[in-house]
Amino acid sequence: MTVWLQNNIGNIIVSAILIAVVALIIRGMIRDKKAGKSSCGGNCASCGLCGSESCSAAQMKKDLEKLKENNR
Repeated sequence: MTVWLQNNIGNIIVSAILIAVVALIIRGMIRDKKAGKSSCGGNCASCGLCGSESCSAAQMKKDLEKLKENNR
């Protein structure tokens, strides 16, 4: 077992670093999602979700229209 560890220590260290980096990225994405931040770039023309209920830009537009109607 120790011979195997000695032969593969480089791979083990690199794998552990990669796993840690991926975990930190996922953690950051989860925190951003909970904080309401969006990864939307605002380019609706190239977005597959454009106009759908999942589109944050479309939802913001609907909310803005409702506010305008309420203020009249």
